[in-house]
Amino acid sequence: MPTSALAGLPAPQELLTDIPKLLANYAAIRPDPANPLQRVAFGTSGHRGSSDDGSFNEAHILAITQAVCEYRARAGIRGPLYIGADTHALSEPALQTALRVLAANGVWTRRSAGGDFTPTPLVSFAILEFNRDLHNSEQADGIVITPSHNPPRDGGFKYNPPSGGPADTDITGAVQRRANELLEAGLEGVQSVTSEQALAHAEEWDFITPYVEALPEVVNIDAIKQAGVHIGVDPLGGASLPVWEHIQRRYGLNMEIVNEVVDPAFSFMTVDHDGKIRMDCSSPSAMASLLSHKNRFDVAIGNDPDADRHGIVTPDGLMNPNHYLAVCIDYLFQNRPAWPSTAGVGKTLVSSNLIDKVAARLGRTLVEVPVGFKYFVDGLLEGTLGFGGEESAGASFLRMNGAAWSTDKDGIILGLLAAEIRAVTGQTPSQRFAALSQEFGSSAYSRADAPATPAQKSKLSKLSPEQVQATTLAGDPITAKLTRAPGNDQPIGGLKVQTEFAWFAARPSGTEDIYKIYAESWKGEAHLQEVFEAARAVVSAALEGDS
Repeated sequence: MPTSALAGLPAPQELLTDIPKLLANYAAIRPDPANPLQRVAFGTSGHRGSSDDGSFNEAHILAITQAVCEYRARAGIRGPLYIGADTHALSEPALQTALRVLAANGVWTRRSAGGDFTPTPLVSFAILEFNRDLHNSEQADGIVITPSHNPPRDGGFKYNPPSGGPADTDITGAVQRRANELLEAGLEGVQSVTSEQALAHAEEWDFITPYVEALPEVVNIDAIKQAGVHIGVDPLGGASLPVWEHIQRRYGLNMEIVNEVVDPAFSFMTVDHDGKIRMDCSSPSAMASLLSHKNRFDVAIGNDPDADRHGIVTPDGLMNPNHYLAVCIDYLFQNRPAWPSTAGVGKTLVSSNLIDKVAARLGRTLVEVPVGFKYFVDGLLEGTLGFGGEESAGASFLRMNGAAWSTDKDGIILGLLAAEIRAVTGQTPSQRFAALSQEFGSSAYSRADAPATPAQKSKLSKLSPEQVQATTLAGDPITAKLTRAPGNDQPIGGLKVQTEFAWFAARPSGTEDIYKIYAESWKGEAHLQEVFEAARAVVSAALEGDS
């Protein structure tokens, strides 16, 4: 992908979002339900958009929250709804809007005490803690208002049912349909009260203390403290800041928070690879500030604004997310003796095959699913998965005793795990990855974009293996053509082609006129480029052929 001349540099003034205008447009712009770009659309991580574009406005949140209230009433969910929000500018007004609708519908709502920001994993943890208590006859669920690592102008809204993780497509499809009906009806049917009434109705809840107190149940905090691991933390201006501060106070770790600034414009950020401000903790450009401290710490940790993603920095630099996932799996399944012997390894099908090799050596079942953390929820909840991870630096894993911790991505425990690995093994995660490379060899992995019209994207999402006529890929025989994930037989919304030495996967973008190509080669960087060229040719031929 082309790299901006600003990549890795401090964000110039002209890149900063006009926050007052963004907030004014949240209330002022009424989305047009006849415009597909302004309708409610739940992707892999909820509804996202910007108030400037008419795609994330008060009307959307009124409609979506009403649809959630109606869904939970049909489903018989009568326990508390835990609601959290991150530090994006649009999160606070969206939170206030949602609270008004929840109160009007009589939903038992728990919001953060004192107005603290609330990371995604703490909402998932709270849901599961409530539902784990057998004395609670009602079930809890939750809402997280966040666009994750996306630019400052964006807003996001996702619903987590009683399973604690992202809602599956049946739920989000129903919520999406009802929300769009409400938009089309001019919001007739939406119940709402005043902000004052909403705040009086919602119960203030301490999300942070129970989560931090329980951390020794999932990470070896004692080992980290006894080894004196020197830890750096950069919350990237996000909701994890008060959590890391609490962890530091509670456990007395050798930890330094290198950035305590919270600014909805994220003006302190360095520019991402494409010239945008994006709080992507897996991007070297966005993580340039923390990388400048890499030699000061044994391990340094970055989180995105809602803390569901992790970025791991060692003196060797920022780890590739695929490399760190493989290291985590290798370490955890050898250092969690109480985990079920049948617990498997969950990965998305665009993650590195190094994970497959590690799982095979460990004797653990590999469960390969489409992109989307929702496909790991049941496995983590039931203990059939010990670990579930995405290529985009999102993962979670079981408690020491094999019980579920969170069924949403948790960038905080993945960061602490890096410190545990350093404490217990005496090696940094990057050194552990070097050992895996010695054992299994090295691969080249990357992602690229290719142009596609809406019609082509639609066709790509519905391909069948029979539409792929190619028999070889970059000089090697094709061994598999997949349009459904082998781990759960769910449609992948695209295509994956494999050989003995390489693979590629192509998926249409949900927001741009492109499709994404992920590829990996075990023959080196030059061969990887051949795989990309062949992938474009294979996809083009399939899209041009008869359906």
